[in-house]
Amino acid sequence: MKILVPVKRVVDPNVKVRVKPDHTGVDLANVKMAINPFDDIAVEEATRLREAGHATEVVAVSCGPDACQDVLRTAMGIGADRGILVRTDAELQPLAVAKLLAAIVRREVPRLVILGKQAIDDDCNQTGQMLAAMLAWPQATCASAVRVEGDSVTVTRDVDGGTDTVQLALPAIVTTDLRLNEPRFVSLPNLMKAKKKPLDVIPAETLGVDLAPRWTTLAVNPPPSRKSGVLVQDAAELVRRLRHDAHVI
Repeated sequence: MKILVPVKRVVDPNVKVRVKPDHTGVDLANVKMAINPFDDIAVEEATRLREAGHATEVVAVSCGPDACQDVLRTAMGIGADRGILVRTDAELQPLAVAKLLAAIVRREVPRLVILGKQAIDDDCNQTGQMLAAMLAWPQATCASAVRVEGDSVTVTRDVDGGTDTVQLALPAIVTTDLRLNEPRFVSLPNLMKAKKKPLDVIPAETLGVDLAPRWTTLAVNPPPSRKSGVLVQDAAELVRRLRHDAHVI
C-alpha cells in the first residue's frame, strides 16, 4: 500500500510572528521556517504504518516555491521514501492546494492519504475535507488513533462529546490531530540520508489546475496587547473585582 502525505512549510511554531508595517501580511523576512506540526504528525504516522508492514511506500508532497524542498527533506528524514514538490510561486489557498493534491493522487494512486488537520499559519482546516470531496473518498478528520486492517482503516476521532470511532474502506483520507503520536527527533545522519532520496519537481501549470484565489486579505493586524495586572489589597477586593470587573462570578 502506498501512503501519500502532504506537508506544508510554515513559520516555525517557536518563532514570534510579526505583522508587516503596512498590515498586508506576516513578515517572513529572515524568519525560521519549518514543517507544519500537524503534518509532522502525519509523516510520523505514515512511517509507523510502513514500519509495521501495512505500507510499502510513503510519499511526501508539498506545494509552493523551491524553498518547500526543505520540509520535504525533513519528511524524508523522518521516514518518507521520496518527495514530490508541486512548484508554484502563486498564492495558494486551501481550495487550490486540494486541487493540486487531487491531481497528484490521480498520478500516484495511493491507498491512503494522511495529512494534518490544519496548518498553523491560516488554521483553515479545509484541505483534507475538500480533497476527499474531489476524489469521492471516505474521510476521517481529527484522528487520535489509526489502525489499518486489510482493505479498511479504523480511525478514532476526537469530537466534542469525547471520541468517535469510524471504519473507512480504502482508499481514504485521514487528517491528524495532536494526540495521534509524538513525532520522532530527526537526527543529522537521517537528514543527510534524506538528501540522497529522490525528490521530483512538478511545475503546477502542467497539472491543469485553476489556482486563482477565492478571497482577498484586506488587512492583517496583531492581537491587542494584554493589559497589565492589578494588585489587590486583600481577598475581599479580589472577589469584588472578579464579580464586577471580570464578570466571572
